[in-house]
Amino acid sequence: MKKDFITNNKVDMADYTRALELIEKSRYILIITHVNPDADSISSALALSNLFFENKIKHKVFNISSDLPSNLDFLARFDKITDQLPKFFDLAISVDCGTIKRLGIQLDKSIPLINFDHHKSNNDFGTINIVDPMKSSTAEIVYDFFKYNGLYITKNIAEALYVGIYDDSLAFSLGRCDEYTFDKVNHLVEYGASPSSIANKLKRRDSLAKYRIIPKVLNSLELYDEGKIGSVIALHEWFQETGAHTRDCEDALNMIMSMHIVKVAFFVRVVDNECRVSLRSKGNIDVSNVAGKFNGGGHFNAAGCTFDSLDIENIRQIVLKEILETTK
Repeated sequence: MKKDFITNNKVDMADYTRALELIEKSRYILIITHVNPDADSISSALALSNLFFENKIKHKVFNISSDLPSNLDFLARFDKITDQLPKFFDLAISVDCGTIKRLGIQLDKSIPLINFDHHKSNNDFGTINIVDPMKSSTAEIVYDFFKYNGLYITKNIAEALYVGIYDDSLAFSLGRCDEYTFDKVNHLVEYGASPSSIANKLKRRDSLAKYRIIPKVLNSLELYDEGKIGSVIALHEWFQETGAHTRDCEDALNMIMSMHIVKVAFFVRVVDNECRVSLRSKGNIDVSNVAGKFNGGGHFNAAGCTFDSLDIENIRQIVLKEILETTK
C-alpha cells in the first residue's frame, strides 16, 4: 500500500507511521474537535472514531459544547460525540484545530498529541504534526493517513471523509482542490460514499428560521472601495426574533462573495458572548493575514478571528480598516 501512495503531500510521511504507532500503543484515546465545530472537524473525528470502533480501540470524540451541527447527524457515531471529558486518556488527537486554543481545553503536557490540520495558522503544537495548508480539508489529510498506513476504509469512514472534503472545499470550488483531491473523492465513492445522498442531507434540510434571518443579514450589506469589499452583520435580537441558530446565517457570507464585484467579504456577529468575524476573499488577497492581526487565523482565502467586545459596528470598522490597509 505504501509503495502505491502517490500524492502532492507536504507532510513528512514518517509521521503517518509514527502516528499509527502511537495509536496502537495507547490504552484510551481522546479525539478533539474544535470549538464551534464544522463539518470538516466532525467528519475527520468520526472517520477516526469509526476506525477505532471497528478495531476495538477505546476512545471518545470530544467537543467542548453539546451544540453540534444537526445536519451531520446522519454520519455514523455522530451520536457518540460528548462534551464530557473521560477520567483517563493517554493519547489525544486534534482534528482541524488551527491553534491550540481551538481545542477549547488545556491538555496535560505529558499526554502526547497528534495534530491533524490544514490551516496556515497552525504552529505545529502537537507531539506529531500532520499539517498541510495546501490540502482542501483536514479530512483529506486523514484520508492520506488511512491510505499510507494501508488502513481499510469502510462505507462509514468513506462517507465521513467525503463530507469533510465536500463541505470544507465549498463543494470542490476552492483552489485547494487539485487532481489528487478528486482522485481521493473518487476512491471514497468506490468505498461507498454516495455524492447525491450526502449533498441532499447536507444542503436540503434547512430550517424555516434560516430563511427568516438571511434577508435581515443581507439587508445589512455595506460595500466599500467601489464595491470590492463587502460586509454583513447579524444582531443578537435577530436570532431572538427568528428563532434561528447562528449557523443558519453562515450562507450569507458566501452569497456576498458570489457577487462579481466583491473581492473580499466579512461577516460580524455575536456568538457565545464574543464577536466573531469570518473573512473570505478571491484571488491573491490573503485574509489570514487580516485575521492574524487580531490573533485569529485560517487559510489564504478563508479566515476568522474573535473580539471580546460586543460592539458589532465598531468591530466592523476596525476590520474594514485593516482590510483596506491590506488591499492597498
